[in-house]
Amino acid sequence: MILQRLGAIFAAIFGTSCGVGYGVNAGAARAADFPVKPVRLIAPFGPGGGTDIQGRLLGKKFQESTGQTLIVDNRTGAGGMIGAEIAARAPADGYTVLFTTTSLAINLSLQKKLAFDPVKTLMPLSLISSAPYLVVTHPSVPAASLKEFFALAKRRGVSLNAASNGSGTAPHLGLEILKQLAGINVTQIHYKGGGPAILAVVSGEVDFQLASSLSSMPHVKSGRLRVLGITSNSRSPLFPDLPTVASLYPGFSNYNWYGMFLPVNVPKDIAQKLHGEFIKAIKAPDVREFVAREGGTPIGSTPEEFAAYFKQEAAQYEKAIKAGNIAQE
Repeated sequence: MILQRLGAIFAAIFGTSCGVGYGVNAGAARAADFPVKPVRLIAPFGPGGGTDIQGRLLGKKFQESTGQTLIVDNRTGAGGMIGAEIAARAPADGYTVLFTTTSLAINLSLQKKLAFDPVKTLMPLSLISSAPYLVVTHPSVPAASLKEFFALAKRRGVSLNAASNGSGTAPHLGLEILKQLAGINVTQIHYKGGGPAILAVVSGEVDFQLASSLSSMPHVKSGRLRVLGITSNSRSPLFPDLPTVASLYPGFSNYNWYGMFLPVNVPKDIAQKLHGEFIKAIKAPDVREFVAREGGTPIGSTPEEFAAYFKQEAAQYEKAIKAGNIAQE
């Protein structure tokens, strides 16, 4: 049912009659003068996480290009859905942008009673970047390798605690799937974003996390965290010495993507202007270098490409949630 609904909505939004498909009232837009005031970028997770870090990086480029500030507004809770709802209900004038993650595709299936319909009220603007996760532990965890870590997590009488970025986020679902594959004893503790979650591991409040490299690598370099593996399909050129979780449990991978959405009826010309600015920002050499250096892949897509990818992601997670009988926490 979700797939049929997604297909119908995306067809309506991105149909050929709409050109590049940014919405209605295009003739009324005054893109040449846009923006004339600060633009709010809603990051639905806490400070210090991937949306916050990349949002501020993109904001610097946005201000350099337009002369207007891109204000990062952290609105946390419900696996990113509180911030998403705020964006969906905002005026469709281009001055509110949602910068969210894989969690939006996940929560279409995971959350049974949403207060709004993300598919009907939000439209994809651009896929910005994607990244696998690192398996990071507090140094007190008695495991020096990925193999030792999983052996510990399987040991009778041992129950490790894992920090998650929130119920309905990619690390939450990834770890639930991994628990089924590996048969490990893990209790997830949900935090309001990657920033608070990684700090919980650093402090020793929890044992480990599937963490973004953006939020975790500074702590790894300082010795406050230990990194054991990576959730990509194959070894990362940036972390060539890290084994993949898939090397122990074939078929497992866990990625997070970061993408921009707008309220559905933003005028076409204004949406095009915003799209152009964000593509310019993510393609800037220093931005691409930063994202890549921190373990991510800078992308920058068309709305149509992002819509197709979002549909694919929603289908993948719907299947995983049903197969694993995974419930909202």
